[in-house]
Amino acid sequence: MEDVKKNACVVVLGDIGRSPRMQYHSLSLAEMGYVVDIIGYGETEPMEEVKTAPLLYYHYLLPCPRISLKFVNYIFKTIWQAINLLFLLFVIRKPDILLVQNPPAIPTLSICWFYCKTMGSKFVIDWHNYAHTIMALSLHKHHPLVKLTKKIELFIGRKADNNFCVTNAMNNDLSENWNISAVTLYDKPPKIFQPITLKQKHAFLKHLGESYKNLTLDDNSTLFTKEVNNEVYLKKDRPGLIVSSTSWTEDEDFSILLTALQDYENHILNGNEKTLPDLICFITGKGPLKSYYSENIAKRNWQHISIITPWLESKDYPTMLASADLGVCLHTSSSGLDLPMKVVDMFGCGLPVCAYDFKCLGELVKHGKNGYKFTSAEGLSEQLQEWFENFPHNEKQQEKETQFKTELHTFQKLRWTENWVNMAWPVLK
Repeated sequence: MEDVKKNACVVVLGDIGRSPRMQYHSLSLAEMGYVVDIIGYGETEPMEEVKTAPLLYYHYLLPCPRISLKFVNYIFKTIWQAINLLFLLFVIRKPDILLVQNPPAIPTLSICWFYCKTMGSKFVIDWHNYAHTIMALSLHKHHPLVKLTKKIELFIGRKADNNFCVTNAMNNDLSENWNISAVTLYDKPPKIFQPITLKQKHAFLKHLGESYKNLTLDDNSTLFTKEVNNEVYLKKDRPGLIVSSTSWTEDEDFSILLTALQDYENHILNGNEKTLPDLICFITGKGPLKSYYSENIAKRNWQHISIITPWLESKDYPTMLASADLGVCLHTSSSGLDLPMKVVDMFGCGLPVCAYDFKCLGELVKHGKNGYKFTSAEGLSEQLQEWFENFPHNEKQQEKETQFKTELHTFQKLRWTENWVNMAWPVLK
């Protein structure tokens, strides 16, 4: 702990509540004695630890009015955000360190670099992905805006005093193709992501049943658990519980999961030789494509699969993960160089995962060792059927689950705080 209070500013041109890594950065800086000003949008509540931390202060950006013409709206939004961000930067206490999330790159990188240059603050970029590759999903890689964004990332990235990134693959790419030196700071789960007891699972499912009545029964039990003489048991005829979390954006193709679930349903209806349980699938999160996929889900006439799309409070999300039998991740990465934090969270809860495979996923998911990787709906369907065949009485599957959880127990030993102190603090201090 530093004897003299120093100041830090963490900038997120997005919803603070849905930017867990930047919340963790803020908490870690505060734990080191920094007074931390967080700038971002306040659409959802941050983590409880962040809300109650005495050295953290919020400064919310104003939502931008929308203009119907797409290009005009983009220009207007950029100018609006630039002025809004610059105003907040100059009214907060002068930071010794300014840490900005990328993406988005426009206008945050230019504004934050200009401010640090003017005020003499240390300028640090945390590379979660590349802004230009995300933009290319909705435009194309040769679009003038995509090219401009890449040039800004390249120019400002080289001006930073320090850089963090989320994978070794991105680290190598920044070094070899961008001439930017960075420190790899892997996402690690904080201690709120932990395995839970059967009693905690039962209590959570009953709580969830208040909103989703099909999860609970009249005898005070749930579809998955029952309580007898103050002892909680897993039901032997329970359905499988799978969970997936998403921001409902273009880099996650949820049609893959829906197709895999349809195939799973067909196998049951067609009397396949495999004995498969019903499935309850929770898909958490919110984002621009949620309504599109919700309409798609509503058209399905499944008899053995139920999909629930809740928005969970931050305190309930870890418990949801820890209550599931299997996690599914459909993150594909626009650059192929970042890793899905949702898998990190699942691993922190001891939850095995089926994850869509891309270039650097092997830095996190080891196929057949701590989870599974797939590249198609057919592959995911096969993994779901293998995992849930004769569930929950398949001894082979139980052995595999024990093996996975042993690996995940090792993964859980290094949490965010220890990793941040080892990797980030030597750079920042």
